Amino acid sequence: MAKIYLALSGMIGLTLAMPSNARPMQCAPVSESQIKREFDRFNAAWATKNPDTVAALFTPNAVLLPTLSDEERTTPAGIRKYFVYFLKNSPVGHIDSSSIRLGCNMAARMGNWSVALTDHQTGHKSTARARYTFVYRYDGGKWRIEHLHSSLLPDMP
Repeated sequence: MAKIYLALSGMIGLTLAMPSNARPMQCAPVSESQIKREFDRFNAAWATKNPDTVAALFTPNAVLLPTLSDEERTTPAGIRKYFVYFLKNSPVGHIDSSSIRLGCNMAARMGNWSVALTDHQTGHKSTARARYTFVYRYDGGKWRIEHLHSSLLPDMP
């Protein structure tokens, strides 16, 4: 077995035994522009109004904490169910502000966004202004959503 010594902040040392057949983790190439394109892909999936298309952007064990629901969605079926309802309102997202963090096979994008909605029954148009956090994981050869949290911005006086 190979031994790897990890130093945490130069203060704590930990030795891990790794199987001799273990290979180092391969990190997928990623850039800020790639993560920005992931939002474009998400927005384009919304435009299809197909909940299966949107749900396919998530990893199998993803967590969705949606803007317009108080229910935590932790299964592919639960995520799909949310989008069955949500997509009826023809959402169109727009990133208002953004910070991106990149890592090995993980990336995050967070900030504020606006989502234009059209009520499918009345035609009334509205905009939901919210905070968002997308966490992406490189999975099966592509970037997929591991976690999405969106919450309405508070009303300010």
